[in-house]
Amino acid sequence: MKFSEQWLREWVSPRLDTQAMADQATMAGLEVDAIEPVAKAFTGVVVAEILTREPHPNADKLSVCTVDDGSPAPVQVVCGAPNVAAGQKVPFARVGGMLPGDFKIKKAKLRGVESNGMICAESELGLAEEASPGIMVLPATSSVGEDFRRYMALDDNAIDIDLTPNRGDCLSLKGLARELGALNRLAVETPDTSPVPVGHDTVLPVDIASPEHCPRYVGRVIHGVNVNVETPLWMTERLRRSGIRAIDPVVDVTNYVMVELGQPLHAFDRDNLDGGIVVRKAQEGERLTLLDGQEISLRPETLLIADHQKPLAVAGVMGGEGSGVSASTRTIFLESAFFTPLAIAGQARSYGLHTEASHRFERGVDPQLTATAIERASALLLAICGGEAGPLTEVVSDVHCPDTRRITLRARRLEKVLGKTLDAGDVEDILARLGFDVAATADGWDVTAPSWRFDAAIEEDLIEEVARIHGYNNLPVRRPAMRLALRPDNEAGVSQAQLRRQMVARGYQEAITYSFVAPELQQAMLPNAVAPALANPISSDLSVMRASLLPGLVRAVDYNLKRQQSRVRLFETGLVFNGHLDNLSQTPMLGALACGLRYPEGWSSAAKPLDFYDVKGDLESLFALGGSPQDWRMQSGKHPSLHPGQCAQIFYRGKHAGWLGTLHPEVSRQVGLKTEAVGFEVSLEALSEGRVPAFRPLSRYPEVRRDLAFRVADGVPVQSLLDTARENAGDCLREIRLFDVYAGQGVAQGYKSVALGLTWQHPSRTLNDDEINQLVDSIVEQIKREFNAELRG
Repeated sequence: MKFSEQWLREWVSPRLDTQAMADQATMAGLEVDAIEPVAKAFTGVVVAEILTREPHPNADKLSVCTVDDGSPAPVQVVCGAPNVAAGQKVPFARVGGMLPGDFKIKKAKLRGVESNGMICAESELGLAEEASPGIMVLPATSSVGEDFRRYMALDDNAIDIDLTPNRGDCLSLKGLARELGALNRLAVETPDTSPVPVGHDTVLPVDIASPEHCPRYVGRVIHGVNVNVETPLWMTERLRRSGIRAIDPVVDVTNYVMVELGQPLHAFDRDNLDGGIVVRKAQEGERLTLLDGQEISLRPETLLIADHQKPLAVAGVMGGEGSGVSASTRTIFLESAFFTPLAIAGQARSYGLHTEASHRFERGVDPQLTATAIERASALLLAICGGEAGPLTEVVSDVHCPDTRRITLRARRLEKVLGKTLDAGDVEDILARLGFDVAATADGWDVTAPSWRFDAAIEEDLIEEVARIHGYNNLPVRRPAMRLALRPDNEAGVSQAQLRRQMVARGYQEAITYSFVAPELQQAMLPNAVAPALANPISSDLSVMRASLLPGLVRAVDYNLKRQQSRVRLFETGLVFNGHLDNLSQTPMLGALACGLRYPEGWSSAAKPLDFYDVKGDLESLFALGGSPQDWRMQSGKHPSLHPGQCAQIFYRGKHAGWLGTLHPEVSRQVGLKTEAVGFEVSLEALSEGRVPAFRPLSRYPEVRRDLAFRVADGVPVQSLLDTARENAGDCLREIRLFDVYAGQGVAQGYKSVALGLTWQHPSRTLNDDEINQLVDSIVEQIKREFNAELRG
């Protein structure tokens, strides 16, 4: 918000210079963005009166004027402005004066006629951004010879404050003055807002069809206004210094009251209204031409101000062109309403607009301010434009008006948070000056928030108010209490950093993909997945939450392959989402996908593509980090996105933990992947578990190894053979290893040969052959019984 410092100081004027006052406001949460002079530097300019005006003898567009600038004798000036006339009071730059841009005024001859000075326009004095076609004309009451800077009070600053969205109450001089008054313990002077005399009984009926969006509406008919009068210079100057351009007296008054009190208002030409006022939602197919000339198609969710035949304005945003005030207007209908922030939020932006009114209504306007603001505007309009005011028409829906918020502030809680004990009187004075109603209790205070403070709802809000007005720099600086006792750590766990380092060591690169995927990609890979769809997605191909890491990795691999990366190995950690919003599970997973050559291209290795077992080995290296690889199991399974013959389900301690497999060829075709890719996805929680390593003395006695080769059916899992052998190998078994799988000549069709190497070692003695043979016989017998296996010679 931009405003004039002098205007603010009429409300409250602390004994601080401009910078100190800005610093104080910034420390209180009202950040000052800029402080700029309201006018550029110039000297030698006074108020003057044009006594005579004659045409220039040698130029059609120039005039020769006699000017009284307060000097002993009038001076002659040549002027080229089309609106110059005798009897005008004007700003006049004397010879020797300096205008903005280091332009020095000198005596000159223009087409042979001497000119001693310069009659100035607003732009030449730096009071307007654009060059104006004529000179600046001052009120007839201006004093000739008075210094123009002093007359216009140009030794002023325009202060621009950047407010956070929760402080809509400070989007006015009234709100800012209230803050400065509280900070400096000063009384705030307010303008007269008493009701104006009622001169007629004409009223306009008002119907609120959407009371939940417009709980309060106030209107007034004013007859006999003259909209062709000039807006007073003091008002246009205050508006200019607030960044608002003067238009006509009616619009200027509504803008002035908005800046002064914070309540946006709008004026309609009464003769252009059919019937009464209706506040309603837009109907399908309705269109409206706005005051800026833009024609818009209204959407059903847009709140409108309408009459009984047509829409008049987008509520809280901008009025329509057809019902606006024009030069022929003689009767106006002045409106002041409270629209709920949610009813206005986003409406202006949806039509490509941003107005001062929408900026305020979106943040919240005081619902109790409507009648006060319309009385203030009525008084200004009657004083400037004349006319007679009618009675107020007020429609209120108490059910939909914001509730009064009562908050309990505990003295002990305030002291604990601030780290300082404040006098109860100081606390009450701070809150009272901010407009809160305070009642002392045994434990603290019962506080009622004022109607303009939408952001004050809980105890912490009141503590913040007390802290910022008391001054953050007045609060003690204390180091936070620190508990230095060591917390127990899970030494058995495997950190995500360890898992990442292991994947990098295996040749993978970490990827970070979106948590959202394209619905068709997820449908192709996980047809049975149930995941939430986004209400407002970034784009159509990122519109559902991922139910697996693999879709995102598939897209990342494809992206790299299309950019000449023939060997790609990616992994990712992140959440996957399953279920509906009301019953959503979020599971941390680690996923990987690899394709291309087994090893980087080089002279020492053959150029062979990686396969299922390469990626399986990478996964098993993660299992080994936990120190209990035997707790993990893999068995063949079926997954919609994995090849049916190269797919394994992963179990950890008997519970499902993930999948491993080669991407299904049909899925690869649908997603556009032109090479075979192998990947896995496994629970991060399971991977993070482990055991603490424990020392076991090394045995000094020799190992004994036996190799056993079994002929079994192709469908028998090797893991089952290993489990059975381990269960029957006794306590001295040190290692069991699969070292060969063979199928072909010498092995019947439908069978395979599986060779296991078993190693025994006793910690305190040498094992003899009888013991080993007994264990081997037990293993062979059990495997034959369970799997119908045959021991090969």
